[in-house]
Amino acid sequence: MKVTGIETYICHAYRTNWVFVKVLTDVAGLYGIGEATLEHKEQTVAQACRELERVLVGKDPHRIEEFWHNAYRDSYWRGGPVLMSALSAIEMALWDIKGKDLGVPVYQLLGGKVRDAVPCYANGWFAPAKTPDEFAEKAKKAVAQGFKALKWDPFGASYLQIERHQLNEAMACVAAVYDAVKDSADIIIEGHGRFDIPSAVRIGHALGEFDILWFEEPIPPQNLEGLAEVKRRVNVPISAGERLYNRWDFRTLFELKAADFIQPDVSHAGGIMELKKIAAMAEAYHLPICPHNPIGPVANAATLQLAANLPNFYLLETMNSDVPWRAEITTEEVRFEDGKMLIPDKPGLGIDINVEAIKKYPYDPRELRHYKGTLTEIRPADAKSYFVK
Repeated sequence: MKVTGIETYICHAYRTNWVFVKVLTDVAGLYGIGEATLEHKEQTVAQACRELERVLVGKDPHRIEEFWHNAYRDSYWRGGPVLMSALSAIEMALWDIKGKDLGVPVYQLLGGKVRDAVPCYANGWFAPAKTPDEFAEKAKKAVAQGFKALKWDPFGASYLQIERHQLNEAMACVAAVYDAVKDSADIIIEGHGRFDIPSAVRIGHALGEFDILWFEEPIPPQNLEGLAEVKRRVNVPISAGERLYNRWDFRTLFELKAADFIQPDVSHAGGIMELKKIAAMAEAYHLPICPHNPIGPVANAATLQLAANLPNFYLLETMNSDVPWRAEITTEEVRFEDGKMLIPDKPGLGIDINVEAIKKYPYDPRELRHYKGTLTEIRPADAKSYFVK
């Protein structure tokens, strides 16, 4: 069997555009699906995927480790979000081919299951809330859906520093959600890499009152030494990792003891096997893996295969709703019961894309909302649950 080509497809998804990859083979009907969604750089990463075609065409798709090593080695400018997202998507598509060819789910190729379902926390549940009371009501509805924890960024348009009135508004929102769900779910506070060290420490101390599960990315992701300092100075757990791009980045995070919860993204950090390696490193430090996973359906399918297999997998991030056409553009069947996503048992990643449907939702550029005060506009008005009843 040989790889014959790589195709990319970009699908508008309201807050971003999904980037899907199809790796073709010379076996009739056998191909693999991956996802390289890189918010606000979708066309760039799609081109990066196509450039990797010359590394892969003519090669045996079963030799995944060899492809990954050679593609990374021969990229003189190694690492970073564009290369690693392209490499991630193609790598997960190769696993999809391998699983389909052998007739087993990818998790079987990784060593088999350690669980049949994974507990989930919700992102996007708050849209389009603005006031603390509106957040509290949205939180109650999300918990009623079964989610074990809720994550959101309450910091408006703040950047680096936060004014007293902005901090008070953020803490009022946190307090309202905490009071609404404290007996039934945890709360997670997202920082989006916003703050300088003294501001992050100040916020961390304020959050100590609310028994949060973690404070995520309190400072910009490039400064892991600074993150370690924040972690030493606050009394709330810290999470990080969605903007680290391979095991070498994570090695530094572990050596600095800079985070309590580790959040690699399968579509940015090198793909399925790279996440397994990162998780094994985290396991040696007795740290839980909680992958960043708010993107698209194929990335979610790949993350579920890891959730099945990794002993230190703790919580799965997911959007509680999405664009109505999510069900139209893939064959995704996500089952959500008692606050957990069930691990599917279909061969490969267990998902396919509908190319003709994707063409109905062409690329539509979107800008970053984090510093404009519009974060709660993360879902369209007609968003709906994508879970199978």
